[in-house]
Amino acid sequence: MKRTPEPYLWLLFSGGGVVAALVLPVLVLLFGVLMPLGVVDWPTAEHLRALVDHALVRLALLVVVVLCLFHAAHRIRFTSEELLGIARFDLVIAVICYGGAIAGGVMAARLMS
Repeated sequence: MKRTPEPYLWLLFSGGGVVAALVLPVLVLLFGVLMPLGVVDWPTAEHLRALVDHALVRLALLVVVVLCLFHAAHRIRFTSEELLGIARFDLVIAVICYGGAIAGGVMAARLMS
């Protein structure tokens, strides 16, 4: 019996969905609504720099970015195959989608170092 990476891709998809549902709305609320309206004060550059200098914060941000990228890649893969009727190119689409997610994750890791 041949093993496929499909269960791991679904795991990354679901993890990205959880992160997208729980973390991103909080960030949008803070940085997109409350801070511009003046309800919450903007953090100072020194405070943000000190926060991002911590290794665990950088790791958490990297995990959020990578999981969201894999979630998007999985959605794009299956939606494009279904809506456009191009399921016969599944391998090519999977390589493009997940390759883009991996490239984005590598780029995010390089930017955070």
